[in-house]
Amino acid sequence: MPTRKLVLGVSALSALTLLATGCSSGSDSSASGPKTITIWSSMDQPIIDGLKAKLNPRAKAQGITVQWRRVDNINQIIVQKVQANDAPDIALLPQPGIIKDFAAKGKVTALDDVLDLPALQKSMTAGTLDVAKVNGKTYGLMVSMNVKGLVFYPKKAFEAAGYTAPKTLDELNTLTTKIKADGKTPWCLGIESGTATGWPATDWFENLVLKYGGIDKYNEWISHKTKFDSPLIRQAAAQFQKIAFTDGNVLGGRKSIASNAFGTAGNAMFKSKPGCYMYQQGSFITGFFPKSVQKNLDSEVGVFGLPPATAGGENPVEGGGDTASIYKDSPAARKVMKLLAATDLGTNAAGNGSSFISPHKDFPLGDYPLKTTQSIAKVAYDSTGFAFDASDAMPAAVGSGTFWKEMTAWISGQESLDDALKNIDASWPAS
Repeated sequence: MPTRKLVLGVSALSALTLLATGCSSGSDSSASGPKTITIWSSMDQPIIDGLKAKLNPRAKAQGITVQWRRVDNINQIIVQKVQANDAPDIALLPQPGIIKDFAAKGKVTALDDVLDLPALQKSMTAGTLDVAKVNGKTYGLMVSMNVKGLVFYPKKAFEAAGYTAPKTLDELNTLTTKIKADGKTPWCLGIESGTATGWPATDWFENLVLKYGGIDKYNEWISHKTKFDSPLIRQAAAQFQKIAFTDGNVLGGRKSIASNAFGTAGNAMFKSKPGCYMYQQGSFITGFFPKSVQKNLDSEVGVFGLPPATAGGENPVEGGGDTASIYKDSPAARKVMKLLAATDLGTNAAGNGSSFISPHKDFPLGDYPLKTTQSIAKVAYDSTGFAFDASDAMPAAVGSGTFWKEMTAWISGQESLDDALKNIDASWPAS
């Protein structure tokens, strides 16, 4: 799920407490540097608990005590703490753009001499080591990953009908037509999310831009070197429109998409007679499925990744994650960062029923207790590259502003695609 899109802030009291107490109390200084290292993260507590269970004993064996602190609105708090020169030793951020800003200001430590980057390049999912790279130097290490561009389906009904996962976007269109020809509704789709309405549509666009253009063109779009009103973005729009606007393709039709809540839009798949047969979302969405489905996920839910534009062609995947950086450089912090890079760091986190997915492609799939999670992880591990959520990386006025707003207006029929794309381009900040 896009982190900036669905962030929940902590209470004012919690924020003030963090700002007032700082992190200095967690670091005992000595001639050789601190022996207690504080790590901040906004990850779910079960993930933190799992990582802590693996990392802390290893750190303790080196004479280092690690204290973890969960901070809900970490993106905002960390900026304030860094400005006050009172940052934690290490923080895991869901927004690598913030890390890049800190790197440009010399506020985080380059990891090129801390980690064995050549070994990690072989171990980690392609592209995950690049999410916090500035001027050729690496400033962040992804520790936990989430995967987007996933198509979930009602496993029993889907397989009973003889449907199979498509290998190209054209095959996806053929499958859509086949399901409809069988008298069924192919897709569920909803983009309503309160004040963040529209972000699920941006995820659709991002994934299609990535499939058609590849990572380099995708990154050019993020920096606005490629405009919204351009052939590549229009190609993505045409594919989305083919799926979403064609009569009979979406449960409730085009008119329902903007008002259909994303969290429950896919639940119609799991009725005794499925209301739809496919729902595109991120790996987090399984937590929104009906409780009865969550209890029997492997038997009730199937999943495949949005396929590449051409068979056997480049097949990058979009996602997000939590990236660790050193904010207070010390020998102890460097040792802990090395421990965070271990492939088996996530063994406990993966096994405790959390949503954890390791960015290490050599992480044993069998360590994920659910087949569904194994399938999701495999989508990322088998990809040709990893790209971070585009709208989260764009200026906020666009990525969580006009992009959401204009997609919603277009989908709901309030304005044309031409106007929507031109309006987004016009809203891009001048500097």
